[in-house]
Amino acid sequence: MILRSTRRKITNIVMFTITGLCTFVAVSVLFFILGYLLWQGGQALNWNFFTKLPAPVGETGGGFANAIVGSAKLLMLAALIGIPIGFLGGVYLAEFGGQTTTFIVRYTTDLLNGVPSIIIGIFAYALIVVPMGHFSTLAGGIALGVLMIPITVRNTEEFLRSVPNTLREGALALGATKWRAVATVVVPAALPGITTGILLAVARVAGETAPLLFTAFGNRFWSPGWNQPTASLPDTIFKYAIAPYEDWNQQAWAAGLVLLSLVLATNIAARLILRRQTRTSRG
Repeated sequence: MILRSTRRKITNIVMFTITGLCTFVAVSVLFFILGYLLWQGGQALNWNFFTKLPAPVGETGGGFANAIVGSAKLLMLAALIGIPIGFLGGVYLAEFGGQTTTFIVRYTTDLLNGVPSIIIGIFAYALIVVPMGHFSTLAGGIALGVLMIPITVRNTEEFLRSVPNTLREGALALGATKWRAVATVVVPAALPGITTGILLAVARVAGETAPLLFTAFGNRFWSPGWNQPTASLPDTIFKYAIAPYEDWNQQAWAAGLVLLSLVLATNIAARLILRRQTRTSRG
């Protein structure tokens, strides 16, 4: 008995140490990346970085204002496409789909979620860019929107399924139709979780570069409207990082820091919303 108890204690200590070490390494990687980006690109972060256009080749200074605005336009268009389709698809899977139909739609969604983003870019290029004859913000937004759909579908379905059936039964017992019960009872109950999933989907596509190389392409100037090529943070970071100019390389590090900070802030906001929902449910 004493030998067995000692063995269990040793095993517990060893496993606790291993898991703690792995957790420390995982967290350290994030802080190392943030610190390295801050070290390399922090000096290039200034007011001009957020308000000026890129400087001509050979000149120092300039900024990423057009890329920041371009990324915002692309993400807004992607959200307008991906969120409604993904949300309604998730509602259908969770509340209305039959066994066979639900399996097919869910399996197709999982396959779409696993498709490499560069394939989505080629798809958008063939479907939109080639018929239009030019690159555009519209093509880039549609490509990112397609990437958002499967993430939004699966998150919406999971959070709707987590709503207790007693809420559905209570609404139906009061005479509400199926659609009315879902729209007025089930969806509001799962709304914080659905919002979390949507934020995570936006964060997922915010850093995508490959689809934009085939669609939005890039632009060193302002891009008014939706029918012209536009700059974006991921695409501009790629071009500046491989350029043979030290000033461009530093600005690429600074833009990487900005992009990672935005993605990190979005993920933190999503976690806070989900934690608030968990606390409310327990209360």
